[in-house]
Amino acid sequence: MACLSCHLGKLMLFLDKLFPEVNVLSVPANLLTLTTRMILQIRPVVHRYLDGWRKFAAVIPDDELRNQALASIRTKTFHCEGGAVYGLLAGTNYQEAVKFIVAYQTISDYLDNLCDRSTSLDPDDFRALHESMLHALTPDARLSSYYRFRNEQNDGGYLKALVTTCQDTLRNLPRYPSAALHLHELAGLYSDLQVFKHVARENRVGLLQKWFATKKDALPEKMTWYEFAACAGSTLGIFCLVASLFNPRTNGGNLPDIKKSYFPWVQGLHILLDYLIDQEEDRLGQDLNFCSFYSNELVLTKRLSTFYVKAMQSVSALPQQAFHRLIIRGLLSIYLSDEKVFRQKDVRQVARILLRIGGPHTLFFYLHCRAYRFLKKKSLS
Repeated sequence: MACLSCHLGKLMLFLDKLFPEVNVLSVPANLLTLTTRMILQIRPVVHRYLDGWRKFAAVIPDDELRNQALASIRTKTFHCEGGAVYGLLAGTNYQEAVKFIVAYQTISDYLDNLCDRSTSLDPDDFRALHESMLHALTPDARLSSYYRFRNEQNDGGYLKALVTTCQDTLRNLPRYPSAALHLHELAGLYSDLQVFKHVARENRVGLLQKWFATKKDALPEKMTWYEFAACAGSTLGIFCLVASLFNPRTNGGNLPDIKKSYFPWVQGLHILLDYLIDQEEDRLGQDLNFCSFYSNELVLTKRLSTFYVKAMQSVSALPQQAFHRLIIRGLLSIYLSDEKVFRQKDVRQVARILLRIGGPHTLFFYLHCRAYRFLKKKSLS
């Protein structure tokens, strides 16, 4: 089936070249086209690149680093699949865009595993590891010894290979300098968050609040420290910017609008939904969960609704607004169709309200996600 999907993806590219007036690889503006293109065109490319990184990770000499690298790919493949939807913005260059997205998201997932299950609680260690995410966005950056503050050192060049793959991809983009500032800003916020939220449990909230105080003046009114932290924790804005650079039709003047649209509202919605469905397991694991800081379920629902509405409004000025609105509806559908929702009564109530606010398109997408999850689960049983 995967091989068939690869051939279908190549067929779509061939048809686009043969019949440019049909514009087969145009940016999807409806759910049917989006899901079809994701399954036939994008998903096979994602898995081809992930298979390569999985083979690399399997021969990492250090046991701990190898285990965490393999676990991050095994348990978080859907992060790469979801992020790679932005490859559809890259037109005929979608494979290069997906190559970058898979490598960058794999860095993110790998480092998250290393920090979550760290053999230390050293912020210097977390900062050094996340230098890789900034270097990956800087084609001429010299690579560091990213493991210099931890006992585990020998990954066989795995992390540096991920970084250089991203660098090589960006190096071929003549318009990269026009987006560099926005990319570095988003990556800097992401890296700061990862450092502060992984230190000793008793220090996390205080550090996050101090960090928020330095950024508060530039943020929307009424945004709290935990909402800001959520906004910083997504890579969607980076993927959107990079994929847009691959498309020759993208106007350089749109890049600041993309950054402003995705941060804070789209990215915030993304991560708050992630934390919403993880509340039960985070309580059991005593992990930091940003949704737990809302005073009650009503306030949580209102703020998530606000993030959804603001996200939809914020992308209205973008050239492919229909595509971006599909992504936002997709965020609701994908997260709220997760099995975790049905195990938590309070989360089910929030989910029902959000699905109503999302409207019939979101509900249709939600049902599609439920069916997909059911068929996938059945195939594995």
